[in-house]
Amino acid sequence: MTSILIPLFEGAELMDFAAPHEFFTNAPDLRLIVASRGGKPIEVHGLTFSNLADLDVIERCDVICIPGGPGVIGAIEDDGFMAAIRRLAGSASYLTSVCTGSLILGAAGLLEGRRAACHWSCRDVLAEFGAIPDAGRVVRDGNVITGGGITAGADFALTLIAELLGEDVAKMVQLTVEYAPAPPFTSGTPEEAPPHILAAVKARLADLLADQHERIRRFASRTRQEASLGAR
Repeated sequence: MTSILIPLFEGAELMDFAAPHEFFTNAPDLRLIVASRGGKPIEVHGLTFSNLADLDVIERCDVICIPGGPGVIGAIEDDGFMAAIRRLAGSASYLTSVCTGSLILGAAGLLEGRRAACHWSCRDVLAEFGAIPDAGRVVRDGNVITGGGITAGADFALTLIAELLGEDVAKMVQLTVEYAPAPPFTSGTPEEAPPHILAAVKARLADLLADQHERIRRFASRTRQEASLGAR
């Protein structure tokens, strides 16, 4: 049975892991492990997730599926969390993420030279970790499968299920959860959204993104400096 690990952290985005979790639980022969450091409860948007596995003692998994969210930078700056991700990635068959979870993969040194998706607001920052930003909704590069922003987690989950269990199983899951998106508006990407909507969303996210991007760049710069010193 294929094991899929979803590591949670404070400030994770609910749909980034809840949507894939829903799809995965409707597929056969998948064992889901939802974990946090120390197994502590994680609060997300007012909902508390408890009875979590202890990320620090999990020995291995077949698939790592990392969500994104506002708390990504805190996770990246948590040495213990990142050490666990690197350790588990060493034996995992697939390295995957949804939304800004790809920044965690990048910060762990797992996306060097790899194409990867991310939420549109943070996609370009992937380059700080040597990744190749890709605007695709789901991007596959070898054993790395990444989903774009938030709702792309549904498409990502079906892609991963098809990879692990075959297209027919993925189609059965799609029908089971009645996934047939038909949004009432055409405003789901920066390219499609009306200019005034895009401007409003950018303004609303500006302070958060400015802080996150700066901290990510500092982290990436420090990591490069440490690698350079270690190579001497």
